[in-house]
Order: sequence, then structure tokens, then C-alpha cells
Amino acid sequence: MNINGIGTTGYPAWQGARRTRQNAAGKSFAAQMNNVAGAKPHTSIVYMKTDDMLYSGGNGTGLSFYIKYAEGSTEDDPTVIAKGVDENGNEFEQTIHINKINPKCATVVEMRALEAHLGVDKNGGLSSLPPETGEMGLHDRADFMDMFQKQISDMRLLGQQKLVAYYQYSMQAYWDFMNRK
Repeated sequence: MNINGIGTTGYPAWQGARRTRQNAAGKSFAAQMNNVAGAKPHTSIVYMKTDDMLYSGGNGTGLSFYIKYAEGSTEDDPTVIAKGVDENGNEFEQTIHINKINPKCATVVEMRALEAHLGVDKNGGLSSLPPETGEMGLHDRADFMDMFQKQISDMRLLGQQKLVAYYQYSMQAYWDFMNRK
């Protein structure tokens, strides 16, 4: 298409439609994206769940881990070990005491440990936790109870009553845990 001498790319038609835009350094956008200084290639590690694992999975940030009961875990002090890679590809290992988890200020790894320990129903899905957890890094802390409230409110607004009921059920499991402590 050529109107009043301007081609489809916004340049005068005589300059041609296939002109590659350059930045100030003279590199195309594609070249810049393929050569980001210091960037490591993104790789994902998937831990296949075994019989002794409580949880195996990750999220959209690249965080990937598995959780097992620790050797010294007891009924009075249930303890788990979480091992995996963080969102930057660095390996980590954490010891988590279940009774010390506070869902009002927890990491996604702590909440996955609590979810698995309590046996919270995942409703046929991958998680009982709100979708925002997919954006959390290893050390990010959040008020999961507020996240549940927001998710319930959003689902109510959208008329998704089954999801409202499911997130209320999930949230109640974590309230019950906090009230037992």
C-alpha cells in the first residue's frame, strides 16, 4: 500500500518496505536480543517426582524444586528439605520447619511445603495456591491470606462460583493451620 508517497513501513515508498531499524549503536533489535551482555541462556530443570517426595515442581520464574521430609522430622516438629534451582539458575537447599511457617508472610517454597504436608486438595490441578505465586522468586515473601482474599474477590466478580468456593476451601485449610499453632 502506498498513499501520498508513504509505504507500509512508514518510510517513503522509494526507501523500500524491508528497511531494518537500527538503534544508536547500529545494531538491530534482533541482534541486541541475541547478544545481551552477561546474560546466561535460560535453562529449566525439572525434578521428576519420586515416592519419597512431597512435592516436585516450580513456577514461571524458572524456580524449580522438590521437597522431602528431613531425616529428623517428627510429628511434633515436621521438617522438610527443599532442594532445587532458583530463578537465576543457582542451586539451593533449605530446611523448613513446618510449624514455623506463617502464611501471612511466607515464601512460595514454604507454602508448597505446607500445602504438601497438610494434604490440601489441589482440585485436580497443580496447586491450591493463587496464580500470583507463579511470579514469585525463591526469597520473595507474600501474605498468602491476602492473595487468597484477592483471588476470591476476583472470581466472585467474574461469576466463577466454583472457583470462589475452591479458594475459600484452600484458604480455610491455611487458617486452620494457623489457629492450631
